[in-house]
Amino acid sequence: MDFDLTAEQELVRQTVRGFALDRVAPVAEELDRESRFPYELVGELAELGLMGMPFPEELGGAGADTVSYAIAVEELTRVDSSLAITLAAHISLGAMPIFLFGTEEQKRRWLPELASGRRLAAFGLTEPEAGSDAGATRTRAELRDGRWVIDGAKQFITNAGTDITACVTITALTGENEISNIVVENGTAGYELSPPLHKLGWKASDTRALSFRDCAVPEDNLLGTRGQGLQQFLEILDGGRISVAAMGVGLAQGAYDLASAYAVERRQFGRPISSFQAVQFKLADMAVEIEAARNLVYKAAWLKDQGRDFALSAAVAKLYTGELSNRAVNAALQIHGGYGYMDEYPISRLYRDQKILEIGEGTNEVQRMVIAKQLGF
Repeated sequence: MDFDLTAEQELVRQTVRGFALDRVAPVAEELDRESRFPYELVGELAELGLMGMPFPEELGGAGADTVSYAIAVEELTRVDSSLAITLAAHISLGAMPIFLFGTEEQKRRWLPELASGRRLAAFGLTEPEAGSDAGATRTRAELRDGRWVIDGAKQFITNAGTDITACVTITALTGENEISNIVVENGTAGYELSPPLHKLGWKASDTRALSFRDCAVPEDNLLGTRGQGLQQFLEILDGGRISVAAMGVGLAQGAYDLASAYAVERRQFGRPISSFQAVQFKLADMAVEIEAARNLVYKAAWLKDQGRDFALSAAVAKLYTGELSNRAVNAALQIHGGYGYMDEYPISRLYRDQKILEIGEGTNEVQRMVIAKQLGF
C-alpha cells in the first residue's frame, strides 16, 4: 500500500490551499453575511482549471482523477463551504449526468462550456414531496410532437439560478412508473426559478425552487435510454457522495485549524488554554477522526478511479464524515467559548454550514440504509 499522494495530487492540494487562503478566506465572511454568490471566485476557479477537473481535456476539462477532485473540494471547504458546494454540485451533479449518459452530440453541445467553468449546471432531483424517497418524483414529461412537455416542481436545487447557469438536468415521469432524465436549458419558456432560498448555512451558494408549467424542450434533450432515470441518478448520487464526504473532511479540518490556533492564543488562569488537558483531548480526538475520515474518502475516490465498485465505500465515507464534522465543529466552538458564538469568529459560520452535510446527498439514515443493503441485508 502506498498512502503518498502523487506529485500531481500534491500540486492540486498546494494550489487549492493557497487559493483558498489568499483569495477566499478574506471575503468568506462578507459573502456569507450578504448571502452573495461568489461570481469572481468561481471565475478564478475556472481559470485554475478546477470547474471541470474530472472531465477529459478534449471536452474542456482537466482530465484529473477522483482523488485530486476530492482533495480540491476538501481544501476549499476548509475555508468556505459555499464555494466548495458550488464547485461540487456543478461537477458531480450538474455536468456529470451529461458526461456519463449523454450522447456524443449532447456532450459536445454542453460540456465544453460547463467543464471550462464559463457556465454552470444543476441537477433537479428533490421535490416538495420527494426527498429521501427520491423515486417518488411527481414531475411529469409528456412527449408531444417531438418535444418533452414538462410539468412539476423541484426543491432545494443548487446552482440553478445564477447568471451563468446553462441548464438543469431533472428527473421526470415519462410514463407509468417510468423515470427519465431530461436537460432543461435556462431561459426555456415555462421554466421558472424562485428567488434564492434563505438558509441556515451555505449562504453564498445559490439554492432555489424550480417550477415547470407546459415547459417544452426538444426530444433529444433526453439523457440516455428512456426509463433509465432511476438507475442513472442512483449512480450520480454514489459519485456525489465522495465530494460531499470530502466536504465533511475539509470542514472538520477547518474547524480543527481554527480551534488549534485559538487555543494557543487564548489565555486563562495565566496560561494558554492549549496547555489544559481538557482542551488537548478535544483536539487530539478531532485529529484522530479527521485522519480516519480522510482515508475513507480517498479510498472511495481511489476505487472509483480504478473502475471498481465504490458505492459502499462512498456511503461509508459520507456517513462517517457527516457525523465527524458535527462533532468537530461542536468541539471547536466549545474551545472558542463565548467568542465562538459571535459571528465575528469564523467558527460560527462553519458551525452553521455543517448540518447540511448530514442531510444532502442522502441523510445519515439513508446512508445507513444504503450500507445495510450493500452488506446484503
